[in-house]
Amino acid sequence: MSKHERHTEPLDVHLILRRDSAAGPQILMSRRAGSVYASGLWHLPSGHLDGPHEDVVAAVIREAREETGVVIDPADVRTAVTVHHRSPTGHARVGFFFEARRWEGDPRVLEPDVCDAMAWIRLDEFPSPMVAYCRAGLDAYQAGSQLAVHFQQPGDAISYDPAADRLRLIPAASATESPSQPDLLVREFVEQAVGRITKWTDTSWARKGSQVWRARGAAGGIWYVKVHQNAKFHQREVTAYRTWTSRLGAAAPRLVAAHEDLRAVVVTAVPGRPLHGGVHPPEEERRIFYRIGALAALIHQSAPPRPSPAGSGPAVDKAERHLKAAGPHLAPGDDEFVHAVIRRAEVLPALEWVQTHGDFQLRNILRTEDDTLAVIDFERSEPGPALRDLVRLSDAWAGRRDLYEAFLAGYGRPLTPVEEERLLIDSVLDAVSGIQFGAANGDPELVERGRRTLARLRAAR
Repeated sequence: MSKHERHTEPLDVHLILRRDSAAGPQILMSRRAGSVYASGLWHLPSGHLDGPHEDVVAAVIREAREETGVVIDPADVRTAVTVHHRSPTGHARVGFFFEARRWEGDPRVLEPDVCDAMAWIRLDEFPSPMVAYCRAGLDAYQAGSQLAVHFQQPGDAISYDPAADRLRLIPAASATESPSQPDLLVREFVEQAVGRITKWTDTSWARKGSQVWRARGAAGGIWYVKVHQNAKFHQREVTAYRTWTSRLGAAAPRLVAAHEDLRAVVVTAVPGRPLHGGVHPPEEERRIFYRIGALAALIHQSAPPRPSPAGSGPAVDKAERHLKAAGPHLAPGDDEFVHAVIRRAEVLPALEWVQTHGDFQLRNILRTEDDTLAVIDFERSEPGPALRDLVRLSDAWAGRRDLYEAFLAGYGRPLTPVEEERLLIDSVLDAVSGIQFGAANGDPELVERGRRTLARLRAAR
C-alpha cells in the first residue's frame, strides 16, 4: 500500500444546456458574483453533490432547477465528458459534465447573491474572463473526448489563459482513429506547432489518398492540415511555400510547419470558396476569368524565367504506357488521334520555364470574402512551361471563347503559336493520364473528364 495520501477529491457536476439558433449552437452560461470562488468569471451552471445519497444525474438536475429554474427529465440528460481537475492551489476534484437539449421553463437568475448575469453563448464565442476549469470541460466536449485531465500549476490563473492551457484529452482504449481527424502523431505535430486543437473537420476531396482537415484552435485560430500521398508531393508543396508563394501575398496560404517523416503540413486558412461549381451571369464569369488570368501571371512571374533543360519536352515517353492502360475506356479513333498529336511534339521548339502551380483549376482557386482570388494546393508545383497551368483550366472555358479571351486579357499577353500547339499536346497527354489513373483508382469522374477532353480536342481539330 502506498504511503502517500489517498485521493479524496470532491465530485461536482456541470450542465451544458444547449439549444440551436440561427447564429449556431448556443449554451447557457452564468457569471459568478459575491463572496464565492471565481467571482466575476463566467461558468456553467454547476455545483457539488449534496451527499452520498445523491447520484451525479440527480445532482445536475437539482442544480439546474436551483440556479436557473429549468426542469430537466432524467431521460434527457446525456453524458458529455469527465474532467479530473486540479486548481492552482493544488486541490483536485472530478467534474462530470452533462448535456441537455430538452427542458421546461425559461432560464433566469435564481441565486442573485452568487450569480449576477446569465446569457446564451455561442459555442465558438466563449465569454471572457472565464473559469479555466469550465473552459477545459467545454473544449473537451467540443473535441468529442470522454475523459480529460486539467491539472493547473502553482501560479496559474483561475481564469482561462490560452498561454497556460493545461487540458489533456485522453483517448478511449477501444476507439479506433476517427476518420474525421488525423492520426495521433499528426495531431501531436499540429498542436506543437499552433497549440491545442478543439475541432477537426475533414475537408478531404472525395478521392483516394486525399487527407485534408480544417483545424480550429482553442483560442479561435483556424488552419488547414494536409498529409501528402507521397514524399514527392510533400517536397513539392513545402518547396513552393518556402521559395515563391510568399510573392502572391494574400492570394495564397502561408506555411506554418512541415514534418517530412509524417509528410504533413500546417498552413494558414484563406477564407473563401472554390470557384468550382459556382454559377454566375456571363459578365461576371468574364470578370472572374480576367482575374484568374491575372493570378496565373502573378504565379508565372514569381521567379525569373529560365531556359528549359535538355530533353524536357512533352512527356510522350509515358504516353504508350498510359494509352495501354486507358485503352478499354477510349472512344473509337482516340488512339489514332493521340498518336498523331504525339508525333507533332517531336518537331516543336523548347519553351522557357517559369514557376508553375501544376494543378491550376477551378477547384483550387478560391473566391475570398473580400471578393479577390486566391490559390491553394501546391503539391504539384514545379518549374515548367507556363502553359502547364492552362491544361486543366482550359476545360473550364471549353465552348466559351469569351472566357478564354478574358483570361488572356488578365494574363497580359496571348499565347504564342508554339504555346497553342503545346497546350493541345499536353492536354491530350493529361487526358490519357487521367483516364488510366481514374480507372486504376476507382475515380469515374476523372475517367469521364479525360474522355470529355479528348472528344472536345478531336472536334476542335
